[in-house]
Amino acid sequence: MKRLIPSIFLATVFGIFFILVSCQPKSSTPVAEVAELEKAYDLYKEQSIDHRRFKYNDVIHLVTKRKQGFLVEEIGRSVEGKSIYQMTLGQGPTKVLLWSQMHGNESTATMALFDLFNFLEGENDGFEPIREKLLERLTLRFIPMVNPDGMDQWIRRNSLDIDLNRDAIALASPEAVILKNARDFFSPDFGFNLHDQQIYYTAGETSTPATISVLAPAYNYETEVNDIRKRAMQVIVGMNKVIQQIAPGHVGKYDDAFEPRAFGDNFQKWGTSTILIESGGYPNDPEKQEIRRLNFIIMLHALLEIAEVQYTQYSLDDYYSIPDNSIRLMDLVVRNISQSKEQHAYEIDLGIRRRESDAHGSFFVSGVVDDLGDLSIFYGFEELDAKGLEVVEGKVYETPFANVREITWDKAMGLLREGYLGAKVQEAVDRELHSLPLIVLKNGNSISMGIRTGGNPNFFLAQGGNLRYAIVNGYLIDLNDNSPQKLMQRVQ
Repeated sequence: MKRLIPSIFLATVFGIFFILVSCQPKSSTPVAEVAELEKAYDLYKEQSIDHRRFKYNDVIHLVTKRKQGFLVEEIGRSVEGKSIYQMTLGQGPTKVLLWSQMHGNESTATMALFDLFNFLEGENDGFEPIREKLLERLTLRFIPMVNPDGMDQWIRRNSLDIDLNRDAIALASPEAVILKNARDFFSPDFGFNLHDQQIYYTAGETSTPATISVLAPAYNYETEVNDIRKRAMQVIVGMNKVIQQIAPGHVGKYDDAFEPRAFGDNFQKWGTSTILIESGGYPNDPEKQEIRRLNFIIMLHALLEIAEVQYTQYSLDDYYSIPDNSIRLMDLVVRNISQSKEQHAYEIDLGIRRRESDAHGSFFVSGVVDDLGDLSIFYGFEELDAKGLEVVEGKVYETPFANVREITWDKAMGLLREGYLGAKVQEAVDRELHSLPLIVLKNGNSISMGIRTGGNPNFFLAQGGNLRYAIVNGYLIDLNDNSPQKLMQRVQ
């Protein structure tokens, strides 16, 4: 899939930002505003974080050691005794609560909150009018890590194996009690429920990833719209207008079926206009840094529109016109693969998705055939048309290497070009991680091609008897491409 987001729009900024905002027609978001939001992100991105799998102790100082201005308070402890904090800034009459990482392995918005904290503490940078407006008109409260135990284990649920977002009523988990009490004590006018979703959602029945998905959750089974939910919908329309200028087509909308156990639905029911933001996938962004940038931009924009009460200009028709999420993406789709069995020749599409598993403080990726057959309604972050190509089984290089470290990327590519998908090693650390485009074996003399549902796909594609592509652990390797290696990681 080609990169879909255009180059960052560069614009000259004239005068003071808040004057620009107020002077523009209310029918659209000023381009200068988007440029300013991008500039703010570039200036205040938290540089100590550049990957999504971080631990509680890696980042807790970004909560507790803020400059004067933030009121940082411990509001309870997790199952395992980790402190959960809320942070308050501003003294305005409109109260806004933002909470993140209720699911421990959903960290994109948490990164963006750290960037936002840096911005709110900034000074002498030309953004003072924005900060003054936010802090005079809003009282902002953040709970950046609701589930620190799940965060450290990189799991969705908490240490009791309870999904906190299905515990708003039973309140069996201490973390759920903490969030409920925080909401009841503060009684926010607006709430931002910040999550990650799987990367395979698309914006409608298209090939475009739903990089950001949104929802104003329902507060009853009838999915009625009262003034509280309407305000959330209008804020979402404003956010969508901004994203469409930076990442056209990359916004999807969740099904609004009422979930009576969920916090977002209940926040809406309890009187808080609640906006769900889900961070999905984006091409060539495995650590979700581009999506982090989008989160910062739309959150800051939404806060400005709430402060200025600008959201009221938007029609609910624009909310309903946001395309619904569909699950139509694979990591890799190889189309028109020729196969035969018992004298029956046929063609299939092969859809591969990659799964992450934890190992030794890190993680590895395993490619798995998610589906095969007619995949015409699915799309790939990468796609290859294998029409006219022949499937070739890979060999194992018989002369063993001393260890994995002896195999360089260039050596591995040389072996691939000679038809070897696997290499043996004499010494292998148990479950040793590497990023080579090879299957590394301690024992074994063959490699299964894995062209079946649930299989680990490893095979070659040849053209006219010449090897042209390798599929290794579900990754596509162009054997004629000498560009720098693509990210690969697996366990042996």
